[in-house]
Amino acid sequence: MENYNVFAGAFVDRSGERRKDPDWLAQAVSSADSCFVPVWGEQCLVGGDPQHAVLLQRSQVEAFVDDQELIFLGLFRDQPAFAFAIDGSIPAPFEDFGEFHDLRHLGTVLPADEANLVAHARALVLWHASQVFCGLCRSAARPQAGGNSRICTNSDCQHVIFPRVDPAIIVLVASGDRCLLGRQANWPEGRYSTIAGFVEPGESLEDAVRREVYEETNVRVGAVHYHSSQPWPFPSSLMLGFFAEATSTDIALNDGELDDARWFTREELLGSDLPKLPFRISISRRLVDDWIDLGKP
Repeated sequence: MENYNVFAGAFVDRSGERRKDPDWLAQAVSSADSCFVPVWGEQCLVGGDPQHAVLLQRSQVEAFVDDQELIFLGLFRDQPAFAFAIDGSIPAPFEDFGEFHDLRHLGTVLPADEANLVAHARALVLWHASQVFCGLCRSAARPQAGGNSRICTNSDCQHVIFPRVDPAIIVLVASGDRCLLGRQANWPEGRYSTIAGFVEPGESLEDAVRREVYEETNVRVGAVHYHSSQPWPFPSSLMLGFFAEATSTDIALNDGELDDARWFTREELLGSDLPKLPFRISISRRLVDDWIDLGKP
């Protein structure tokens, strides 16, 4: 299996053509072969030891689902999969099946395919909750295409709204045998991570890398090489990972976003002292680990 970043991987056949087939969707919604992913507030259901995502049957979710609000995720393990929202202000249901947990926890314990599925479900459920009204005419909006878009209910508008994804670069900047890491003031003491920031309108990914690194650390970057990407649904980012080569090394915290930034050698990163590295589920940690591996004989 490919070494996917956590939450990534094409484990769900999104079956875009079926989103436009209301007869097929209606049959799948009622099928005993379909599975349903509950999202209570912002949390997803897991059970067992080791933990696994709990996928429910239609008969088990009747009290919570509205067919018009179900979100078709695609085919998961060859079964139609739907997500549905549960109001987080009510007591957590399905206690006989397991417990609801935050996605950051689930990314550390679930198999890769299940982590991908629940991240997909959570992201779409939260997006629907944020898009109740049309942004153009302010009329109510309703789900369409199996919940993969919304449409304004105003017959004079009928604006179609698609899920938002916010691209952000994240970069391991190297200069010889040192790499550049920074920390924000609200992070746990001693934690350092790679440089990251959102892509701005009209900006290429490479330009975003160079701008963000300079704005946050004063370091200039030359060559930029793509590494991998990671969906990061907190709430809707897509992290685009890069390695980059520094052309300058003097650090200054130009925009005040970082509390500190430093150059670290591989030996320092492997030592028992500072820095504390990012969580292993993040692409930031994978960038650091892969850079360390590049220096091994």
